[in-house]
Amino acid sequence: MAASSDSPAARGARSARPVGTVTRGTTNTNRLRRMDRWIAHTLGRTLLGADRPPVAVDLGYGAAPWTAVELSTRLRAVRPDTRVVGIEIEPERVAAALPYADPPLLTFRRGGFEVPLDGGSAELIRAANVLRQYEEWEVAAVWERLCGRLTPDGLLVEGTCDEIGRRHVWVALGPEGPRTVTFAARLATLDHPSDLAERLPKALIHHNVPGRPVHTFLTDFDRAWAAAAPYGAFGARQRWVAACRALAGSWPLVDARGRWRQGEVTVEWSALAP
Repeated sequence: MAASSDSPAARGARSARPVGTVTRGTTNTNRLRRMDRWIAHTLGRTLLGADRPPVAVDLGYGAAPWTAVELSTRLRAVRPDTRVVGIEIEPERVAAALPYADPPLLTFRRGGFEVPLDGGSAELIRAANVLRQYEEWEVAAVWERLCGRLTPDGLLVEGTCDEIGRRHVWVALGPEGPRTVTFAARLATLDHPSDLAERLPKALIHHNVPGRPVHTFLTDFDRAWAAAAPYGAFGARQRWVAACRALAGSWPLVDARGRWRQGEVTVEWSALAP
């Protein structure tokens, strides 16, 4: 896929500077815990099977290094020698993160979508709350570039969440491209599943209109949620599980009750793709 002359990839090719633009940098402790929990579960076999210390990248971690520190802790619980690299464009953010480094298990460096690593590829690249500031037409080239930095069984996780991590939506991609979309929430604060629409990744958010697959999915999810209202007497978790079970009859969900109980549901990308 050739990048447009005005795309982030093309801009990087014309300059030695890191590829991309500076994000707002908003960050909070535990903001990405739901995404991290899913990554640890989904990527666990890959991490354990790597024949060298696996590498994970927290791309665009923001004004403070908390998300990279937490990702390191969570992935090291799966495999203790996992190496997390926090990457940021702004030198000041890198400098502020350095006191939290724990080489070689946790390091920080300046960079962007080129993903500067000391040789090799990464088992994981997480880009949370990074692409929302870009135009939709730029996303495909960024995805392609980042996927090119993955190991054959690696994963790119790109998505968006609110400021304190109650609502997330992310796309998981392999080297070949997008695979799944995951919706995750703190269920006690959720009125309707479609409340998650405001956190759709850039590739989907402008397609949440009648007649498009993602809108139809969220509409069906709201209907299933309403029909599952009696389960609310046993708690929001049981209501969510019942709604997901109903959805599974008409949508290609790739997870099951164990993940639904975590306030998640994952659907094949092909079912929601614009």
